[in-house]
Amino acid sequence: MNELEQYFEKNDKRLINKYQHYFDVYDRHFSKYKGQEITIVEIGVFQGGSLQMWRSYFGPKAKIWGIDIDPRCKLLEEENINIIIGSQEDESFLESIYDITGPIDILIDDGGHTQKQQITTFNILFDKIKDNGVYLCEDVHTSYWLSYGGGHKRKGTFVEFAKNLIDKLNAFHSEENNLQVDRFTKTARSIHYYDSIVVIEKGIITKPTSKMTGEYSFENKNKITLIEKLMLQIIIHLNKLLRIFKLPGIYINKMIEILSKKVG
Repeated sequence: MNELEQYFEKNDKRLINKYQHYFDVYDRHFSKYKGQEITIVEIGVFQGGSLQMWRSYFGPKAKIWGIDIDPRCKLLEEENINIIIGSQEDESFLESIYDITGPIDILIDDGGHTQKQQITTFNILFDKIKDNGVYLCEDVHTSYWLSYGGGHKRKGTFVEFAKNLIDKLNAFHSEENNLQVDRFTKTARSIHYYDSIVVIEKGIITKPTSKMTGEYSFENKNKITLIEKLMLQIIIHLNKLLRIFKLPGIYINKMIEILSKKVG
């Protein structure tokens, strides 16, 4: 049981409502910030208990901001805990948050959990997170709940939106015009999917490079014959055609073997 879960189990202060497996996810991605001068923004104050938990976990140097649409939450402010009142669906309000909090180290979206709220919050606030910061959206299971407009592979849900981020993460390797390197590609180090949670760790990303060290263990074929080149071109053109219709590609073991040796 990690420190966050211990706090939760012994909590006799303000109410906290969390799925039990969340604490391991939090600790995995947040523990490196403990004791540091950081800024944490949590959307969704509820009863204020989680803000107290973050203060206990991160220590007195952390500046903690809670955001909620309920004006009563302003009464929950304490030392190092500040509350901003506003709607998560209001794009102008979300844009203004950075002017109040400054650069964000950790952003936790535990707000209204609707598809629009989660997507809008990501689109506006992800770029406000520091280059080494963390974005965490929880309770994304609402993407599967009919009461929230969800459903398996249903267009417009946050989960389907987040799946597309995998492509952006790998855009440096794309050979298609409809998948280009963008700001997300250059600032997202990793994406982690858990039950009900999506975590993105940020970083300054440059185009990946590869190299080889050491000596070959087996004879290496250094030249591709003319026939092999022709076969490769045929495969490429066939796969371009199949790609248009989103059909499975054609693979030839011989070509894979040759390319793996060449590209390494």
